[in-house]
Amino acid sequence: MRILICSSPDKASVNIRDTLLSLFEWSEIDDFEGHPIFVRGDNILVTINQLHLYANRIDQKIAEAVDSEITEIIFLSRHKAASGIHTLTVHPIGNFGVAEYGGFDKALVPSAHHSMTEILRQLKRSAKDLPFEVSFEVTHHGPYLDKPTLFVEIGSDESMWEDKKAAIAIAKSIMQLQISVNPVLIGIGGGHYAPRFTEVALTKRVSFGHMIPNYAIENANEDEMMEIIKMAYERTPGAEFAYLHKKSMKRSIVTKLKHLLNRLNIEAIESKSLQDL
Repeated sequence: MRILICSSPDKASVNIRDTLLSLFEWSEIDDFEGHPIFVRGDNILVTINQLHLYANRIDQKIAEAVDSEITEIIFLSRHKAASGIHTLTVHPIGNFGVAEYGGFDKALVPSAHHSMTEILRQLKRSAKDLPFEVSFEVTHHGPYLDKPTLFVEIGSDESMWEDKKAAIAIAKSIMQLQISVNPVLIGIGGGHYAPRFTEVALTKRVSFGHMIPNYAIENANEDEMMEIIKMAYERTPGAEFAYLHKKSMKRSIVTKLKHLLNRLNIEAIESKSLQDL
């Protein structure tokens, strides 16, 4: 079962949950933390009382409550950025370094890469007439879970968190999700909003898992860099390749990364080797 998690302190999360309930027919089956549990097909909608970033191992508690095998988790969330740009984002979670916003230090959650990449594509279509940009974000923040997980978010400030059209786009993208099993990549390089990985995902037959931004590796020594790459690859189940955003990095860093990938027996792949959608 796929678990959709609403965090009650998060206005955008509640907005998306309420939109899911209004657009689609659900059956109420139980309760969790004082809130109804709803089911529709293979999707279970659960509300939690704490802020999602700090709900470490909430998947274990939910699995006991619903008495079902969980295949993946989707957190419904707000996105906050100083830019205030209207954005719909999806991303994997975990911390390459210190856990400043939930989770654990140097610990990644398994990526739900096929669903995450397909939701990105669905959002691009669903939001084409809305004043929102659509993009990946790189791997960041908590909570820590055992099951494959992604966040889908409305941003980037409070004025957008309760936007109904944005919530409808996200709700439809989740409920119309049809998984395509494509080659699985990790991404290395670029900025927080992963523009190159977003572009590749929207045009090529791939699924992106964990994505490592430049800021996670630019001050790392070789051993630290190798640890980060290895962690991203191992926590992307079924990963086959690494995709480097080479134009975002100095040539010396690209050379070092290729050397480390070779040592880890991870093949670097380029866009020209990927099939078009």
